[in-house]
Amino acid sequence: MTPSARLSAAIEVLDQYLSGTAAEKALTNWARRSRFAGSKDRAAVRDIVFDCLRKRGEYARLGLTARALVLCHAAQGASSDEVKDVFSGEGHAPGPLSAEEAAGLNEVEPEISRDMAFNMPDWLARELKVSVGDDALAVAKALTDRAAVFLRVNLSRGTREQAIASLAADGVIAQPHELASTALQVIENPRKVAASGAYQNGLVELQDAASQALCAELPPVGRMLDYCAGGGGKVLAYGDRNDAQLFAHDLNTQRLRDLGPRAKRAGVKVQTLTKEQCRAKGPFDLVLCDVPCSGSGAWRRSPEGKWSLSEAAFEELLAVQQAILGEAKDLVADGGVLAYATCSVFSRENETQIARFCTDHGGWRCEFERRFSPLEGGDGFYIAYLTNDRSFK
Repeated sequence: MTPSARLSAAIEVLDQYLSGTAAEKALTNWARRSRFAGSKDRAAVRDIVFDCLRKRGEYARLGLTARALVLCHAAQGASSDEVKDVFSGEGHAPGPLSAEEAAGLNEVEPEISRDMAFNMPDWLARELKVSVGDDALAVAKALTDRAAVFLRVNLSRGTREQAIASLAADGVIAQPHELASTALQVIENPRKVAASGAYQNGLVELQDAASQALCAELPPVGRMLDYCAGGGGKVLAYGDRNDAQLFAHDLNTQRLRDLGPRAKRAGVKVQTLTKEQCRAKGPFDLVLCDVPCSGSGAWRRSPEGKWSLSEAAFEELLAVQQAILGEAKDLVADGGVLAYATCSVFSRENETQIARFCTDHGGWRCEFERRFSPLEGGDGFYIAYLTNDRSFK
């Protein structure tokens, strides 16, 4: 496919998205209809679509249409002649620019709303400003960048230096990242990671650097339950660092389906539990609640989320988070640790939730909390852990 044809394909996908189809499904639909498109073409179209979603606010200055978004994408760092070349209407290229489009692109300082400047709805921009203060615009801009690819080195399998050498032998270039002692950032050929020997033999695992740092903050214990385990990345990271009995639960059991193969590859034993089995196997020395959240700290990876999240849905998430903490506290052993984590940059999902929980449940106190900012290179995360004093009951 030519560069122009890729732009036309991205417009087709974004048309579906703006009509209500999820972005991933729209990309899948296009790929199925376009058997002629090779892997590089599919990757390029995906990159265009996700750049338009990450920067939907500023790209919508010409209108919230698929064509306008892709046009603004194409204009980034390009001359007017270069834009006209790819929007020529020839072959599979998008149609030529209208006079209004050409004039809009030539505006030196277009007047934009906060929605455009922050590349998120205004109500979320307000949440962000309250949560991170003077860093709000910098964080918002960081969330429009393409996310880096990070790997976690399984220390039970080898060192970072051995992982770097093994990856390089398969054409994947990686370097250490300061956020975590196990973290590597892939700087060349990230799409070759899954086929590499280091990945296949369990020496490395895909995991964001801040997520790795979060896991490193959890205290060593004898029995650990990951109560909202999802794909299991955090329980596997914890198990690589600590000699503990590991358990995993998720209300959506389908999310756990990859945990078995991942654990086998990493050489870590994890027992999956239903909610009833959690109560039967408990109590646990450490219960980690990586709760459902806005995902705002990871909007570089899932930018669709910031445009689909409503204020009502956000309030519902806050209630769910408190409910999960309320359930999980009863699974913690006397003197044990209840850990709470989000991939959110919003204080109402983080510090405010911990303060509320401690107020509502006497005997629990926060012993540690830390926020990881997207400005540090990884995703935005929050971690806190609490201890209990049964004498309060």
